[in-house]
Amino acid sequence: MEVSVKENEFVVLSISEVSSSSSTSFSKVEPVFARFGSGSGVPELRFTQESQSGADIVFDLRASQLFRLGPAESLFLSEVFEDNKETGYSRGISIQFKNKEESRAFHCAFGQWKTEVVVQGPPLPNGAVSTSTSKFDEKIEASSAKMYFHYYGQLLHQQNMLQDFVRTGTYYAAVIENRADFLGRVVVDVGAGSGILSLFAAQAGAKHVYAIEASEMAEYAKKLIAGNPSLNERITVIKGKVEEVELPVKADILISEPMGTLLVNERMLESYVIARDRFLVPNGKMFPAVGRIHMAPFNDEYLYMEIANKAIFWQQQSYFGVDLTPLQRSAYEGYFSQPVVDAFDPRVLVTPAISHVINFTSIKEEDLYEIEIPLKFSSSISTRIHGLACWFDVLFNGSTVPRWLTTAPGAPTTHWYQLRCVLSQPLYVMPGQEITGHFRLVAHKAQSYTIYLTLSATVGDMLQTSSGKLDLKEPYYRMSQPQVYSSAQDQQPNQLLQTQDVPTQSWVEDGSVPVQQPSPNHGAELHSL
Repeated sequence: MEVSVKENEFVVLSISEVSSSSSTSFSKVEPVFARFGSGSGVPELRFTQESQSGADIVFDLRASQLFRLGPAESLFLSEVFEDNKETGYSRGISIQFKNKEESRAFHCAFGQWKTEVVVQGPPLPNGAVSTSTSKFDEKIEASSAKMYFHYYGQLLHQQNMLQDFVRTGTYYAAVIENRADFLGRVVVDVGAGSGILSLFAAQAGAKHVYAIEASEMAEYAKKLIAGNPSLNERITVIKGKVEEVELPVKADILISEPMGTLLVNERMLESYVIARDRFLVPNGKMFPAVGRIHMAPFNDEYLYMEIANKAIFWQQQSYFGVDLTPLQRSAYEGYFSQPVVDAFDPRVLVTPAISHVINFTSIKEEDLYEIEIPLKFSSSISTRIHGLACWFDVLFNGSTVPRWLTTAPGAPTTHWYQLRCVLSQPLYVMPGQEITGHFRLVAHKAQSYTIYLTLSATVGDMLQTSSGKLDLKEPYYRMSQPQVYSSAQDQQPNQLLQTQDVPTQSWVEDGSVPVQQPSPNHGAELHSL
């Protein structure tokens, strides 16, 4: 007999009670319907059999979990609360599906209904919190979140990241070379995107991978994973934010690509840390585990004049009879408020770089709301300083092969490029001149940071100070080829890229994570993967 199935409805072979105060059960002679819905505004799962009218079994999905027992068998657990009682009892249902495809579809529907339906009302008695407002929603304005998830829900952007062979090749090498860390382990992919990192983890022998993705890219990830039958049985895609979803088990490893421009842009590092606190077992591994922001003053007359000259338009005193000069100063400041994103020649650096270390395994989420970095450099040449150049790298601290992903100037270019904060007032320095200042990052609700930069240098008895306020959310993307630089700037790249305050091998914070400086050929080696 052909059974008509509606949307959000599944036909299962049978269900049976595991443990319950109720003795309700269904016959295995006819099919059982499992229906997802939202009765009275509450997400629920209802089991029905046509011959058992009025004997439906209904569960509140907010207090439920679903576990795989086999390719076509699952265990559904729920807390049941009776009227006027604060405590309840656990009820378990064993579900037998027709095949593994039906099982997979049911698990996907469960994940979507559990995380997507907005539930009104107070916290549940068992401590599960309503998904109406999450920590993410409190920190990030809705318009920014909507644009963010729309952007990452497009395949063209995912393709851009996948075709960054330095990025993708380094992740692949970090996972496959450290199979011992993944073999037989539970992995959570935070912000899974297309699911590529989940597939890498499965290739490395992960027991199971939970791929969490909040954007519409989750649907594409399901298709991509389903199209890789040797791996898809060990990957479950969950559509939702890490701040809101629930997982049936703790993870042994977190893997993610939470880095934005200047490492921190888009504020996904906070979600990575939240996932650590919610899902990772004590002493579990994180790929990546450490990030570093590198900074050095630079000289670039071409870039400075390019930005300054943009405001010349506003110097016109008779533009169709209108005097534009009242807005000249505002336009000038506006252009210098944009951080410049491009790939620059490392010879523009006038001092060795310093670095700020962020240990993802131990940092608190709140510590990422405001980052204060003191600056201190010693000039290598006599020149003008036009601002601060920045880049980052991250460490995959695998048990077998620790591996770095670097975005340094002079290394193969990534889709992150590098970033420069240009000051409207340059500084003059002499060889050996000390340059001090502060680099302050303050998070805002548009999923980015406001940058406050101050640099100072003393020439004779004269103190020079230049400051700038820049919005990391609104960069100036400048993808032209690097200019030809004069012999005065002709420094050896590796000489200036050596970090001042991080030795070749040191220990991060409490000494638990070994950090090794990327080798000069590191990027070229990765590019050949």
